[in-house]
Amino acid sequence: MEPDFLIELFAEFGPVAIRRMFSGFGIAADGIHFALALRGAIYLRADDQTVAKFEAEGSRPFQYQTRAREVTVRSYWQLPERLYDDPREFSEWAKAALAAAHRAAIRPCATPRKPAHRPEKVAKMPAARNTSAAARGKTRRGPPQSP
Repeated sequence: MEPDFLIELFAEFGPVAIRRMFSGFGIAADGIHFALALRGAIYLRADDQTVAKFEAEGSRPFQYQTRAREVTVRSYWQLPERLYDDPREFSEWAKAALAAAHRAAIRPCATPRKPAHRPEKVAKMPAARNTSAAARGKTRRGPPQSP
């Protein structure tokens, strides 16, 4: 799929940002990724509130093969073929996908993450001795005194 085709497809939905990603494109609106265009298909973001619509249409979640196994990404589902020819209904599905992406962005993680930066422990070092000449009492104060 070409970016021009994607821009035309999403025209009724509104402006989108299209960025090269993997072997296709990532599609975002309002700074949030909500769709993928990969392998000649479009995948929209889905969650518990929208997956049933995709299942009712006979859509499948995004899948890819690694050397060891097949991976299923249940957060992105393939766009039903009939929506490519119905811009108004496609726009509604895209809005629902963006809403799912917003919900995912604000949902707290199930497992707490480690802080990105942990301050290193600072070893306590003995106070530095002042080794300046003034501290050793070897400074001259004022003009030299004659004997």
